[in-house]
Amino acid sequence: MHLARFPRRRYTPYQTPIEPLERLSAHLGGPNLFIKRDDQLGLTAGGNKTRKLEFLVADALAQGADTLITTGAVQSNHCRLTLAAAVHEGLKCRLVLEQRVPGSYDPEASGNNFLYRLLQVEQITVVDAGADLMAAMRKEAAALEADGRHAYIIPGGGSTPLGALGYVACAEELLTQTFDMGLVVDHIVTASGSGGTHAGMVAGIHGASANIPVTGISVRAEKAPQERRILDLAGQTAELAGVTTPVPAEAVAVLDDYVGPGYSLPTDAMIEAVKLFASLEGILLDPVYTGKAAAGLIDLVRRGRFAQDDNVLFLHTGGSPALYAYQDTLLG
Repeated sequence: MHLARFPRRRYTPYQTPIEPLERLSAHLGGPNLFIKRDDQLGLTAGGNKTRKLEFLVADALAQGADTLITTGAVQSNHCRLTLAAAVHEGLKCRLVLEQRVPGSYDPEASGNNFLYRLLQVEQITVVDAGADLMAAMRKEAAALEADGRHAYIIPGGGSTPLGALGYVACAEELLTQTFDMGLVVDHIVTASGSGGTHAGMVAGIHGASANIPVTGISVRAEKAPQERRILDLAGQTAELAGVTTPVPAEAVAVLDDYVGPGYSLPTDAMIEAVKLFASLEGILLDPVYTGKAAAGLIDLVRRGRFAQDDNVLFLHTGGSPALYAYQDTLLG
């Protein structure tokens, strides 16, 4: 893989740390748990979308864009970070927010909604669940073009082959770090949503012939369609990165047992996971993605999925600003 041939903006001038979760490991009785802190990536309040935006915004600038348009749920971390990247680059930003839970958009809400306003988003358009999000974004772009402006559309989550290169880069970074640490990682667990993070990590691990299993904990989709989506995107991403061997189907594993009643809707396991990470490790998860992914990790440990002496790495994809919109749920 030769990622240097792709234009890239650098929003994080350092490797995100890998830390042992000693207290959580002891609480659960093993295995050895570690965390990669992609919640500490650059841009406003960090998170995994920053890695994708390094490639996507570089492409937008190369095309002469003056406005970024993207979409996400009403508390979207991706929308927050796309807006932050726009501010950083002196661009405008418009958001199309999807009410995946009917009536869930509150313009006065805390969390990411507050940050949209603080970062001075140019415009927010709210659509109902199931709307044609690409059509809504193209409508915004057409309106801007009519005014002599040039928009760049970023699909939800930045989960395109170009965006997923951010997690091919992360896989390379992770492997370099673990080599320097003398740490053999036996398994990686991460959230699986729009798919760019999961697919990019699979493509990067495959391209490096590292043979580390990656399990994605779904936060929305059912197992079978999500595995097809991840395999397709991982294959496209690997090809873009210059990997010459196809990504095998067995490299993609998704568990959908932890979604609960639906996307962004709380579960008891998510609440326990958020509280355990906070009280034992001082690490903030979010209720939509990392909280449910950590609930999956904890359950897999309790069910004996890993050997006692395995080294299991949890990829923390960020999102803690959303916590502030769930205070009653988490502390009630």
